[in-house]
Amino acid sequence: MPSHPNGAPPTSAMASLDTYFEISKRGSTLGREVRGAVATFLTMGYILLVNPQILHGGGVPLNVATVATATAAGICCILMGFIANFPIALASGMGLNAVVAFQVVPAAGSWQAAMGLVVLDGLLTLVLVMAGLREAVMNAIPRDLRLAIGAGIGLFIAFIGLVNAKLVVIGIPAAPVGPGDLRDKATLVAAIGVLITAVLVAHRVKGALILGILLTTAIGFFFRITKWPSEFPRPTIAAVAFHANVLGALRWDLMPLLFAVIMVDFFDTLGTASAIAEEAKLVDERGRIPGVRRILIIDSLSAAIGGTLGASSVTCYIESAAGVAEGARTGLHTVVVGVLFLLSIVAAPIAGIVPAAATAPALILVGFLMISQIARIDFEDLTTAIPAFLVLIVIPVTYSIAHGIGYGFIAYSVIKLLSGRWRDVHVLMYVSSAAFAAYFIWGSA
Repeated sequence: MPSHPNGAPPTSAMASLDTYFEISKRGSTLGREVRGAVATFLTMGYILLVNPQILHGGGVPLNVATVATATAAGICCILMGFIANFPIALASGMGLNAVVAFQVVPAAGSWQAAMGLVVLDGLLTLVLVMAGLREAVMNAIPRDLRLAIGAGIGLFIAFIGLVNAKLVVIGIPAAPVGPGDLRDKATLVAAIGVLITAVLVAHRVKGALILGILLTTAIGFFFRITKWPSEFPRPTIAAVAFHANVLGALRWDLMPLLFAVIMVDFFDTLGTASAIAEEAKLVDERGRIPGVRRILIIDSLSAAIGGTLGASSVTCYIESAAGVAEGARTGLHTVVVGVLFLLSIVAAPIAGIVPAAATAPALILVGFLMISQIARIDFEDLTTAIPAFLVLIVIPVTYSIAHGIGYGFIAYSVIKLLSGRWRDVHVLMYVSSAAFAAYFIWGSA
């Protein structure tokens, strides 16, 4: 019997996992996949608190929305892991949930009709995937723009972390943003957490992001910015699950909103999947993602599942980069994240123990790890470099992945066209640019 590094042969179950998820083939280990899953869950676990609050603003019952959020995320993550075998987790989309609660619900007249519109979004996007259009669009994007999308999302996620940490404050007098105040306990805890996590990452400590979150949470207890939950309500989703009113969403006056939701969902996922694939080095020599259609199919189905369960559109999460940074490379990571979400159904109040000040440092450091993709962009060709720069800068400052991609696409197509190099641009890039232009003019109002 051959020897093994840990002194023991793998069990048949472990061997089966290794074969099915191609763990060894992708240069990973079972430990890295699990460790990465925990890092991803802790980093995106804030959605269990944030999404219900946002949906409650649209009339969805608060406690039930928490369970629906965890259930939808758990199911969709497990589907992504087993079917697509890709290290990207899913949950109710930030930004999309706000559009649903504060734009779609008032226009549709009820949260049930709004969820029906989300179901339509998922089903129509699935049709585009099955027709090969979504995959074709992804493959038509130039490599430098895909790299810029990944780096731009890195800046975006770091900016989210800075805002969550209150190290950056939005909407101050006389300026769009400004510095936070370290006299605020949460800000001080987050700043300490950034230093702790940065030291752990710099020393390449295994599980650095997880340790950073746990240590910062412990400091949060000391500063009394977090506490143990006082009660554990009985979990149920009966009040929201399968209440989506699809027929009620089939109204002409709601079609612009449906178009807007599809546009955001369509391109947010393309950008997120590209960024995760580049970071995990799961791309071929042409920069394409093997098996991308399975990823896009599950993502589209997840939107419909989220609407059906009353959790808003479920989509791919860039916070999965936290798991990739820990070494995760397969769908096993995503399955474990799904299991953790399902377990959180019965212990949802415990998710509140980890404050934003504790997850913010992980987001900031993940942003640092992702920004390295800038170095691979060819800045000599200005017809591509300028659009890439627009993608980089617009994503974080607009708080919108879709807007950053859209401005970059439009700039790329126009610059190439007016430079006499129109043949360099794939026809789908022209079509996508035109669709973005229409969305920016009419769909996003």
